[in-house]
Amino acid sequence: MRRLISAISLLTILLCILCCVGANAQVRHGVDSIPVSAIVVNGDTIPSITLRIVEVVDQLPKKFRKQREQWTRLRNAVYVTYPYAKAAAKILKDVNNHLASLHDKRERKAYLATIEKQMKAQFGDKLENLSVYQGKILMKLINRETGENCYEIIKELKGGFSARIWQTVAFFFGGNLKSEYDRDEDKDIEAIVQEIEMYRGSRAYN
Repeated sequence: MRRLISAISLLTILLCILCCVGANAQVRHGVDSIPVSAIVVNGDTIPSITLRIVEVVDQLPKKFRKQREQWTRLRNAVYVTYPYAKAAAKILKDVNNHLASLHDKRERKAYLATIEKQMKAQFGDKLENLSVYQGKILMKLINRETGENCYEIIKELKGGFSARIWQTVAFFFGGNLKSEYDRDEDKDIEAIVQEIEMYRGSRAYN
């Protein structure tokens, strides 16, 4: 704020100097002269210049800056993880449809192993680079897209023991595989998702 006031003061001084120069040269009528309005004060003719209206804005208060930082962090996390949640929903639907046609345990196990290998090759490096915070948002979005939380998905595909193991791992990193999406509680996430979908719809239309 002090820097802003200093800048305004300096600007005012410069304008005053320019006005004085204009007053001393008011009798000149060459190509270097600029006609301006003037007012007479105590017998002195003083140039008068009307400046454009400007809006001086101070920095956001600390609490609002923090809210903006939190929103920006959440928005970035949703933009990064939402495509993975959409992909997970599609893959899970395809896997469940295929598993319905397999009745032999060995075939089901072999099929799931193949899918797991493909998913690691396609998403492994990308998902490993997610932050813990982004991972939490991803779990909520997966629940939004599939109707199941990550614990239920792992339990369904890999068994209860694996689900408990991964839940323990998630717990140590501050996560919860049983996280569920609530449109009221997670209304900020929902707003960002709608923004993404609207943007995609606009691109598809154009």
